[in-house]
Amino acid sequence: QVQLVESGGGLVQAGGSLRLSCAASGRTSSSYAMGWFRQVPGKEREFVAGISWKGSFTYFSDSVKGRFTISRDSAKDTLYLQMNSLRPEDTAVYYCASDSSRRPGVITSPAEYKYWGQGTHVTVSS
Repeated sequence: QVQLVESGGGLVQAGGSLRLSCAASGRTSSSYAMGWFRQVPGKEREFVAGISWKGSFTYFSDSVKGRFTISRDSAKDTLYLQMNSLRPEDTAVYYCASDSSRRPGVITSPAEYKYWGQGTHVTVSS
């Protein structure tokens, strides 16, 4: 069974940086589209960043474009989210997700992802 485990969250001051990691296990290949989402209480889960199954394409929400980068280490089957210039509005629980098929492109809808991690908290203080 595929499991995704996020780490790297924490408390940071505005303007600071954090790197989130998402380690996948229980599968024989890392070649699946993956993404990062975030959620605050009372709001829907929001797409943050995604990467295609080959890693050829990445896509970011407008709110994080230019500040966040997404990458993967295929050998470790680990997904990363580098977050720079953090703002208080970035405060949320961050989740990673993985597709289960090799569809082209970046997947931005949470409904299209099959596997999810348990989430990691990010708090940005002003």
